[in-house]
Amino acid sequence: MPLEDQLGYFFFDKSHLRQALTHSSYGLEDPNPDPKQAQLPDQSAYGLLGSAVLDAVLTELLIRSGHTAQQAIVARKVELKQIEKLAELSQTVGAGYVLKLGHQAKQQQAYDNPMILAETLEAVVGAVYFDGGFSAARRVVQKLFRAEFDLD
Repeated sequence: MPLEDQLGYFFFDKSHLRQALTHSSYGLEDPNPDPKQAQLPDQSAYGLLGSAVLDAVLTELLIRSGHTAQQAIVARKVELKQIEKLAELSQTVGAGYVLKLGHQAKQQQAYDNPMILAETLEAVVGAVYFDGGFSAARRVVQKLFRAEFDLD
């Protein structure tokens, strides 16, 4: 997948990536749901995990780059995790092109919605963590934010 190329991470278990790229609107419209599940697994759980991983890695990067005051770290991290910034990064790696959306969400062009793109990026980071562990997720976050921290 081109998304994996952009992330610099290739999933061992592609189901993690598929789930991270499945918006809840897609699962709600699934014509053949598994009777064991209320709905198709979507990105929400991975998004929660990815948000926590982003917090941890960004905090580490900020400390390593010289931020020492808690207030400064928190303020800069809030800037870095703004919806618009995460949406931009999501578009850069091409997540919007492979996002699975329900019919109505597609009609509303949800693949361009900054909130959905930001949530998708967080879900992808969470999926990387689930698939390859913290070190793999850390490398992906470093790659995503390399321009912000001069990590080239």
